[in-house]
Amino acid sequence: MARISFHNVCVRFDEDEHDVLHNINLELTERRIGIIGANGSGKSTLARLINGLGSPTSGTVSVDGLDVDKKGAAVRKRVGFIFSDAENQIIMPRVKEDIAFSLRKQRLSKSEKNTRVAAALQRFGLSPHADQSPHTLSGGQKQLLALAAVLVTNPDVIIADEPTTLLDLSNRLRIQEEFRQLEQQLIVVTHDLDLISDFERVICIDNHTVVADGPATEVIEFYTNLMKARH
Repeated sequence: MARISFHNVCVRFDEDEHDVLHNINLELTERRIGIIGANGSGKSTLARLINGLGSPTSGTVSVDGLDVDKKGAAVRKRVGFIFSDAENQIIMPRVKEDIAFSLRKQRLSKSEKNTRVAAALQRFGLSPHADQSPHTLSGGQKQLLALAAVLVTNPDVIIADEPTTLLDLSNRLRIQEEFRQLEQQLIVVTHDLDLISDFERVICIDNHTVVADGPATEVIEFYTNLMKARH
């Protein structure tokens, strides 16, 4: 597993605003890590720092010693990111081309590229849709396409930002099962507490800082009680 380190990290989008994240210090080494918190708590901002989709105002974020701010391209080769709305990741006009697009920077022969794309299509049940427009897929299929397009590059770490938000129960369960089978290190930002109930570690962000960090059962109970106390 990769070692993802946050050292005295603060994020502020506007000089006149309060910190979006304040004094974050974390070492992430577990295989499956959940990040939870109310809307606006800073959890998605935290996740985006890991592969350079955002930058800390102060402090450092690193992946196995690589400073994300300074070595962003190298980090992104190792860290894949899945957005909550898979539409945001669709680039190419056909499903198989969208997966192949992820391999554009890798020095692969045409046959090797085709083999990897075909394997990704088969793994996620998308082979019958290979020549379709991604926009004709169901919501669940689009999310599987986004996952396929990330996994085809063989990243070490996968970050998923609220991956089940737009899915019905059937597709949510499918994504949950796919996540369970992943060999890669997985970090999931979510409001779906069942999705991460068996994760090795869960981190709760509240008021822009870490307020609980530990086994899933304990942190989910802490968060649930915290939210109940506000009603």
